[in-house]
Amino acid sequence: MAVSPHAFPPRKRMPSAGSFMSPNFSDHRLIQSLFLLSQEISSLKPLRHLLRRNSASIIRKAKLLSVLFEELLREQLNCFSPSAVLCFEELYIVLQRIKTLIEDCSDGSKVWLLMQSESLANAFHELNVDLSTLLDIFPASDMNLNEDVEELVVLIRKQCSEKKPVLDPEDDNMRSEVMKMLDRIKEEIVPDHSKLSEIFDRLELGDSTSCRDEIENLEDEVPNETDEKSKSDVIALIGLVRYARCVLYEASTPRATGRRRRSVSDVNFPADFRCPISLDLMRDPVVVATGQTYDRASINLWIQSGHNTCPKTGQTLAHTHLIPNRALKNLIGMWCREQRIPLEATEPNVKVNSVIHNKTALEATKMTVLFLVNKLTASQSTEMSNRVIHELRVLAKADSDSRACITEAGALTLLVKFLGPDHPNLQVNTVTTILNLSILESNKTRIMETDGVLNGVIEVLRSGATWEAKGNAAATIFSLAGVHANRKKLGGKTRVIKGLVELARVGPASCKRDALVAILSLAGDRDTVGKLVESGVVEMISELMDGQPEEAVTILEVVVKRGGLLAVAAAYHLIGKLAAVLREGTDRARESAAATLVIICRKGGSEAVAELATIMGIERVIWEMVGTGTGMGRGRRKAASLLRILRRWAAGLDGEVMGGHSSTTNESSTRIVLPG
Repeated sequence: MAVSPHAFPPRKRMPSAGSFMSPNFSDHRLIQSLFLLSQEISSLKPLRHLLRRNSASIIRKAKLLSVLFEELLREQLNCFSPSAVLCFEELYIVLQRIKTLIEDCSDGSKVWLLMQSESLANAFHELNVDLSTLLDIFPASDMNLNEDVEELVVLIRKQCSEKKPVLDPEDDNMRSEVMKMLDRIKEEIVPDHSKLSEIFDRLELGDSTSCRDEIENLEDEVPNETDEKSKSDVIALIGLVRYARCVLYEASTPRATGRRRRSVSDVNFPADFRCPISLDLMRDPVVVATGQTYDRASINLWIQSGHNTCPKTGQTLAHTHLIPNRALKNLIGMWCREQRIPLEATEPNVKVNSVIHNKTALEATKMTVLFLVNKLTASQSTEMSNRVIHELRVLAKADSDSRACITEAGALTLLVKFLGPDHPNLQVNTVTTILNLSILESNKTRIMETDGVLNGVIEVLRSGATWEAKGNAAATIFSLAGVHANRKKLGGKTRVIKGLVELARVGPASCKRDALVAILSLAGDRDTVGKLVESGVVEMISELMDGQPEEAVTILEVVVKRGGLLAVAAAYHLIGKLAAVLREGTDRARESAAATLVIICRKGGSEAVAELATIMGIERVIWEMVGTGTGMGRGRRKAASLLRILRRWAAGLDGEVMGGHSSTTNESSTRIVLPG
């Protein structure tokens, strides 16, 4: 056997013996606690698939001990010798460890349990030895127990006298077979399907749903492992189970509801926890040189796309160092725990999606992808195509290796023909698969260049059969726009612009967010801003100002900043709504509103300033903001600029409304005629 018996390190999930403490109880309360704890263990079911003999044996011993403790309670002995109390306290710790070990083995992955069967058999044996030692020193003769109970103590002591760990030969053989299978996969040899089926049947992983649960359990196991070798081993097993699920059982459609987790998208999160770029919850907030906070993934993508400015302020970044905002991250973590939703870890050694080099997992992924692509090519039914594409969708969400393998196998060309609206569920699965594939940077170019893919996604955006399909198409546009060259190309397509604006206007909340994020990304290109204005983006923003003011003013700021006089003229009628945001909005929304009003007033001239000045109490609102500005003073500075503009206009200094400085550009020195 190429893999040594100790290739898989001992399981680290169960707490060490030192993690358990004996209770500081009175003698009677201690016996009562021992009785209840032994009864809890007695009520547990032995493990069904692996280590059955070990678990059943130790549960029987707990049942016998419960009889002993029940007798002590019945005799109402309230005072024991110091040696007896010490023995009881140690018994309590051992019983805690027994309960934890059985529960730990019952709840986790079956395949991982199989790989750990040797070390877990040793753990059961160690607990038996500890019980035997404690029963050897147990002062039964000092307690005036009846003969039956004394004989019971002797019986338990004998049952604990096993000389070595007990490992079921069938368990050990099955473990060896799995290790051989992993070795063969690493050597690019396809596993024997009959042996694979036999192993999975014995583990009661006999259908697609149970395999899906097993994959989720293995993914949960990754962060429990403390070293890269253990993580890598678990990931190899995930690859094996994914392969087995596809080749042994029919692909399944998605569940109606999730198994455990509540999604962040299911709740409304605080505005201050939202990344200004993605408008989504920040998992790893970092501070850039200008003092603004962004999610690390979003700002990294911005910088890697060739930008050297702060997306929110437009200032040139003095450096590109990212400083973790630990205080905000802790607040977000607390909020997520209160809401009972997962905050995905971002450290590279914690996420399942991390790039952990593992040849076995990679080859298993290649085999899985090749099987699915061949099945999709040969599929003659819509139902089967939908099932296969759903499997590709799930796989594309898993990790970068899977995304790369799927595109390299030519799946993009096959997916194009399933983007039509005739079968809504199939369309959703297809466009979502493309979205998941686009997460990988190298795939963005492939998606843009593969015939029919981009046009198909745009068509789904414009006329998709469901809101989910349209929203995921918008999210795909945003993902593809992460590459600068793609952004210009996408921004030049009128169908893309109109589709996003329309979706942001009439779509449900989740779709609006996808569309707004994509619009914000495309607005980074000046030529695209003109198309956005022509397509009615300002009117759309006006409609969103009441319900989603923060998103609306964030986009409006970019539009009026980059869109020139046409954008300013279009935004003129929003001055009143921007003033309302200054008065009642969140800190971030007020900051963007102030910045937008400064741009409108400087480019729009005295007419725009006069419109702002007519709003009752506006100067007081701005003055208050000068004293309470946010974000390293940006909000305060913008409010101060706005206040200066208003006061110069009131003093009749029209020539200085433009910001108190001359400009060589035609745009900044030209007045425009705004609607009255």
